[in-house]
Amino acid sequence: MYPAQGDTALLIEALRHERPAPGARLLDLGTGSGAVALAAADLGATVTAVDLSRLALATAWVNARVHHLRLRLRRGDLTAPVAGSRFEFIVSNPPYVPAARAGAPRHGLARAWDAGPDGRLLLDRVCRQAPQLLATGGVLLIVQSSLADPAATTAALRRAGLRTGTVAVRTQPFGPVLTGRAAWLEQRGLIAAGEREETLVVVRGARPR
Repeated sequence: MYPAQGDTALLIEALRHERPAPGARLLDLGTGSGAVALAAADLGATVTAVDLSRLALATAWVNARVHHLRLRLRRGDLTAPVAGSRFEFIVSNPPYVPAARAGAPRHGLARAWDAGPDGRLLLDRVCRQAPQLLATGGVLLIVQSSLADPAATTAALRRAGLRTGTVAVRTQPFGPVLTGRAAWLEQRGLIAAGEREETLVVVRGARPR
């Protein structure tokens, strides 16, 4: 878990643009501190927030109490705790930073950002699993870095039967994690020599009515 940053703000901005109806069922996959889930609850949505980390869920619970908002918190691996449910909205800010490690870290802060050599270890799973939980007319919003191939996200959601598009874009300087592995990213050809900015995008997928 890590404090809310630019990607979280961009996802919240995209969600606010959707204007969820009061009581709309919303699922936050990988809620972390609960920032997006709380923004959704403040908009009037009925929110279920899922995370694998006990610390993340405890933090989201405390934040919900502080802000006098209600969240339905569930611990588990992505959609497993809500299998068979349907939601009008699903939001996700999964780990998407390319990393030398092939698998996901089992412990530590790196679990919040490391996502395999192409950054798609969790993104691909979200693209496979989340569309199955969308109600008719439902909307899925995923935020990610340009370093993790947004086109692959769009293509995967289209294969799942969703209408897709990019609804928010923001370029920002590398944070400490990307700065620390910039040389490796250059060697992989994921960034140009000396490049120290990434573009964040929110990909939208909608289930046709």
